[in-house]
Parts: sequence; C-alpha cells; structure tokens
Amino acid sequence: MTYELASITWDEEEYKAINRVIEKGMFTMGENVRRFEEDFAQKFGSKYAVMSNSGSSANLIAIAAFCYKKDSPLQPGDEVIVPAISWSTTFYPLMQYGLKLRFVDVELDTLNMDVSQLEAALTPRTKMVVGVSILGNPCALDVMRQFCDKHNLYFFEDNCESMGAFLNGKCCGTFGDIGTFSTFFSHHISTMEGGVSLTNDEELYHLMLAIRSHGWTRHLPPETNIYEKKDDDFYEAYRFIVPGYNVRPLELSGAIGIEQLKKLDNLVKVRRANAETWVSLFGNDERWIIQKENGISSWFSFTVILNPDLGLDKQKIFQTLKREGIQFRIITGGNFLRHDVIKYCNHECHGEIINANIAHDHGFFIGNHPTDVREDIKRIHKILDKATSGQLIGAGSCGSCGCSS
Repeated sequence: MTYELASITWDEEEYKAINRVIEKGMFTMGENVRRFEEDFAQKFGSKYAVMSNSGSSANLIAIAAFCYKKDSPLQPGDEVIVPAISWSTTFYPLMQYGLKLRFVDVELDTLNMDVSQLEAALTPRTKMVVGVSILGNPCALDVMRQFCDKHNLYFFEDNCESMGAFLNGKCCGTFGDIGTFSTFFSHHISTMEGGVSLTNDEELYHLMLAIRSHGWTRHLPPETNIYEKKDDDFYEAYRFIVPGYNVRPLELSGAIGIEQLKKLDNLVKVRRANAETWVSLFGNDERWIIQKENGISSWFSFTVILNPDLGLDKQKIFQTLKREGIQFRIITGGNFLRHDVIKYCNHECHGEIINANIAHDHGFFIGNHPTDVREDIKRIHKILDKATSGQLIGAGSCGSCGCSS
C-alpha cells in the first residue's frame, strides 16, 4: 500500500466546469478567471485578487509591483528580511530584482521565522519583510505587521502553502501589503496550475494586472492612476507602461477554481481532523519534533524532525518508509542557504542559522489529505515507532550549526 504525498480534490463539478469551457472554445484568460478572482477576494476579505499561472508567478508579479510603485519603490540593493526556510520561488523574485536578502533563522517547533530577531536584523537599508507560513502553520504575522508599520516597511506575505489558515480570526494571506497563494495540484485547492495575489492597495493591484500581461494597459480599469490614457485608441491597444511578463492563467483554471473555492472550508476541516490524530500520536514524544500550531493551521502536511540529541539513524528510517510505501520529502525545500543556487544570491545572515540546519538535516514531511486518513496515520506511527525504538543510542552531536551527526 502506497501513502501518497497528495491526492486529487476534484469531483464531477470540476469536470463539468472544464467541459463548459471546452464547449465555448475560449481558453485564454476571460470571464471565468474574472469570476474566480472576485470570489477569491470576497472569500478572504480583500479588495482585489489577481490570478496567475502559478504561486511562483504570483510572487513574481507581487515583487515586481513593489518595484514599480510611484512613491518609495523597492530598488536594487534594498534589504529584505527573509526566513531561512521557504520554497525557492519565495526568494527568486527578490534576487531577480536586485534586492539583498537578509536571512533570519526559524523556530524549531513552528518552522517559521523567529520574529524575536526582527529588531536586531533591521538595518538602515531594510525596506521589506517577507512572512512565510510554512506548510499550513501561520507564522507570527501580527508581529511582523506591527514591526513593518512601526518601521515604515513593506510586508509581503507568501501564503502559498497555507490557504485556509487563520491567525487571531484573520485569514492568512491578508496581513501583508500583498499576500500570495498557490493552487497547484498538491495544495489546499487545485486549478491544475495556478496562483493568486491579494491586496487592498489599488496601485499595487493595477501594477500586477499590467505586469501579468506583458506590462500593457489593456486589462486595466479606466479609472486607474498608474498611467494617463491618450486619445489614440490604435496605439492604446498595445501600450506598454511597465516591464512585464505573460503569466496569465487559462480559463480552464479559472472555471475549476470557482468550484474548488466552494469546497475549501470542508477540505481544510478534514485536514484538521487528520491532524488531531497526528498530534495525539506524535506529540509529547522525545523522538520527534513536530510542528507546534500557531493560530489555526490548515495542515498542508505533517512534519517530523528527528531529535538530533538521540542519535537516530535517518537513512534507516527513510529506508523503512520507502519499503512501506510511505512517500516523504524534505521540509519545504529545507534551508535555502544550503542549496547551490545561493551563490547567485546577494545575501547575508543575521546571527547563526541553527534551527533551519537541524530541520534540513533531520527533518522530513509526510502528506496530509482532504480525505480521512486517520487509520493511515496510525499505521505510519506504528512503522516509525518500530523503526526508531531500537535506535536510542544516546545523545549525538550535530555541532553549533546543526549539521548531520
């Protein structure tokens, strides 16, 4: 029996939506995308939503929009405070726009940025903080928001892994000046490929609309203030005002998203029920460090960090999981500083990066699903319990950086 990382969230309604688009024969971005954007913004309590072809593209157009603001745009060399653990395309747009990344360690239990270090990480060059809620678990978004307001910084929220999560009764993805979401197959809802950027800032919204489609004006509302319309409609039809991309979504994705969004609450409810079983079995056990919930998590997956003090053999555990058909992966790409691509990144670290290294070397995640997998979780617990029960060989030492012992 194979326990997959992810499973499909569609039923007949999504296939009907696909067929309606096929029957109309209009596949490029249109009415279904517009309706999905309106529904998404309303669902999360924001004024504006911009759909794109992926969560990575949602991040890209968001960072680009900050760089083309009329007043106080981000500029090359400006510093951005970021967590050491996140997906690669949290960081790439920042790198591509010439920003300097200032890495801060994460908390070992939540896997989110250690916000107690924010004040010390601040420099005169700091212009933005990036908040990332890892695998469904809200980071300290309230603290980050207050910090950014206090120091007049932009706050960008990458919420691509945490749709449906809440902090203090507020939807994650709505604390930042822009918040982004992913609707990739393995995520909380799926539009095949897709992403969404949310904002309450009209200028940022209009900039993202233009940047999403070649940097042109065609999809901007007539009341926009980011450019002055001229009388010649011939040239206005192909007027480019900012450097842009073509990261538009398909009508198929918009139509699927309309149906998927209706199911989000129930899909997340099932994930949370699964998580209750996970926490009851894996919590309060010295062998495992599992995610400590902050706020209300949407439980993208289940993380495990093998206690580095106990000398557990990670490779033997991985072999057991493979033999039993249980799929697993590194936690959200691990510590980004440990990847080859960091050589292309203008960056520095604030303080020691300890916990992100421990998670990188001793951690993994197992999939959660929008269906009842509580019996599977019990089986996984028995497998891991048996695989580790004979391995408690005493304290190991992974050094101050947390590398493999």
